[in-house]
Amino acid sequence: MSSDENKCFGSVPNSGKTDVKYDVVICGVGGQGAILASDILGRAAVAEDRAVQAAETHGMAQRGGSVENHVRIGSAYGSLIPKRGADLMIALEPAEAVRYAHLMKDGGIILVDTEPVYPFTVTTGKAEYPDIDQMLSALSESFVVKTVQATSLATEAGNRQAANVVMVGAASHYIPLQEQTFIDCIKVLVPPKFLDVNLKAFDLGKKSVQ
Repeated sequence: MSSDENKCFGSVPNSGKTDVKYDVVICGVGGQGAILASDILGRAAVAEDRAVQAAETHGMAQRGGSVENHVRIGSAYGSLIPKRGADLMIALEPAEAVRYAHLMKDGGIILVDTEPVYPFTVTTGKAEYPDIDQMLSALSESFVVKTVQATSLATEAGNRQAANVVMVGAASHYIPLQEQTFIDCIKVLVPPKFLDVNLKAFDLGKKSVQ
């Protein structure tokens, strides 16, 4: 096992430090890579000897349904973020940001990929997708909302499916962990043939919110 792997996988999650607490909710739809994003965050916390708890709610993920992941850095007990408890949201889809806004504390930060994923009811004409600007405006009344052109940036990096890692890069500005730790864990978690694309995606995401 390499030194990076030792760092990302070598600690017991609930035995680490609890002096800094930071709760992150990651939401999107099935197929967007919310699980990988939460794995990167969780493993980065482990690498820095932080206690961490995580929970995954897949819903109808295999059919493009809603996906909700919780990552609690500095929490030794309890994997679910309570209502109005999250410091940061990584929303891989704009309507999902609205769906899970009840988890955010007032003044919390919401990072939103503005590329919509239309559900079956919309594509078949049975429903209308909400206006994105209106959704963002409503969220901005209670939270700090930052839009990220994650899908476009991922395409620039070489694969639009790396939008999740773009969002992790953007989130790294706010999460109390070192940038290099995220990079080390991406190197461990992403297959070698996709690594260069994902490292570029992370870098583009980080630069997008500077």
